[in-house]
Amino acid sequence: MKVTSVRQLRAIEAAADRSVISYEQMMQNAGAAASALLQRRCAIYSATKIVILIGKGNNGGDGLVMARDLAQSTDASISLYLLESRDFSDKNYQAALSAGLKLTMANEEGDDQSLTRAIIDADIIVDAVLGIGGRPPLRGKASKLLETVNECLRRRAADAERRHDGIPGSARAAHMERRPFILAVDCPSGVDCDTGEADDNVIAADTTISFIAGKPGLFAFPAAGFVGDLEITAIGIPADLPELEQVKATVVDKRVASSLLPARPLDGHKGTFGKVMVAAGSSRYIGAIALAAESSYRAGAGLVTIATTRRLCEILASSLREPTWLPLPEADGAIAERAYDTVAEKASAYDALLVGCGLGTQDSTREFLRRLLASGPLPSLVLDADALNLLSQDTDWWASLPPDTIITPHPGELARLTSRSAREINADRWAVARQCAEAWSVVMVLKGAHTLVAAPDGRVSVIPFKTDALSTAGTGDVLAGLIAGLRAQGLSAFDSARLGAYAHASAGAIAAQSVGSSRSVIAGDVLSSIGKSFAALEMP
Repeated sequence: MKVTSVRQLRAIEAAADRSVISYEQMMQNAGAAASALLQRRCAIYSATKIVILIGKGNNGGDGLVMARDLAQSTDASISLYLLESRDFSDKNYQAALSAGLKLTMANEEGDDQSLTRAIIDADIIVDAVLGIGGRPPLRGKASKLLETVNECLRRRAADAERRHDGIPGSARAAHMERRPFILAVDCPSGVDCDTGEADDNVIAADTTISFIAGKPGLFAFPAAGFVGDLEITAIGIPADLPELEQVKATVVDKRVASSLLPARPLDGHKGTFGKVMVAAGSSRYIGAIALAAESSYRAGAGLVTIATTRRLCEILASSLREPTWLPLPEADGAIAERAYDTVAEKASAYDALLVGCGLGTQDSTREFLRRLLASGPLPSLVLDADALNLLSQDTDWWASLPPDTIITPHPGELARLTSRSAREINADRWAVARQCAEAWSVVMVLKGAHTLVAAPDGRVSVIPFKTDALSTAGTGDVLAGLIAGLRAQGLSAFDSARLGAYAHASAGAIAAQSVGSSRSVIAGDVLSSIGKSFAALEMP
């Protein structure tokens, strides 16, 4: 599943039109796919009222084809609201007229009574207004149309609230009318599919069906907040079309994540499944070590050793039965500088070394990290949290990292590493992730809603989860431990990061469902859900 910029997508469509499938057939396939998705997602009866908002371009053409297909395959009442008049030479327009569909044209004087009545009564609304060409801020009739639809949706919600104001508890919820199901065709109108910017009047979709490939803006906020569930369909363009095949940005869906799972031979032993050393922890962040170490075990690692101060070893050993321990000298409540030689020596027997979770930023710890990185060959390295904060204090810090190092910054940590602001990073996450991974020759996991994983060779993968369940302290330690555990089992740095990020996000979603509310999830819940996350990937 590829992710392309708008420019790349148009080049792919042009190449396909020259050699494989015509523009017209692509439109027919897109409209039919949107119709099929709607019929899968919604129970459609003769009483179902569907309003399809039709723009003047290709997105509107997709909507016209969809309308005709729905008319042929359902008994629904279908109304089309056209933003602009369409030429009678348009075959899809002619087909909609021949199907007897009700068509209403946007009034030049701004009289929106017919639209208001349609939206107030609608069971399903389809946004086929602007597509990938629409960029904020919107003006004119398109802006007015979306503003009117949103105002009608707000009015519906307020009216339902008033009508059922006296009904208590669960009975109230049962009596409240559902808002209409909203489907966006290719993208919600008014979002920038490259950057993720969004107009003030974007209609929030329940589902977006995107064609040929995903678009980076659909995985970036604020636009990602309007997408709902995202489904991508190929509309007849083969995956081996050269212009599509060379695209390096991808989505890590369940199929991809499942294909990355390390083998588990039945005659394996702890050495078969890799050894992880976690060099981490300080007196202020004791729990971080425990979360990271157990997460490495949950990833399938055969042995995990915690390298931390002697005092923390004594504290944690009473509650953690599985890890082995490497006590280290202490300075100011954290790992002392002179511990570097012990860690470097012992780490040579391990397959992955995770450094950073709760490490602290004391001067002694900074020197510990510097000298550790300069000490010679290290096992596959994962750097998280305070390890990154410490590195940010040095110029050309990336020159000290061994090949295939994985770093796992959130936007704040990446801001310190780049001297950019977190706002600047979030404004163009795809470009920043790609540029930094290439410049520093690292695999970078840029954490956040729709986490990105970037490799030095230009590949970027997006994780298709956005949940506030992971917005709590300690979940980053769980992610780092997962990635280290997978790296120890022989996966490449890029694949370890991709599978780890997917399993972590999936575990967050499972934890929210198990706990009952995403707001109540804690890092331990995510840790406990990792097994179910992998079980889902192992199912055919």
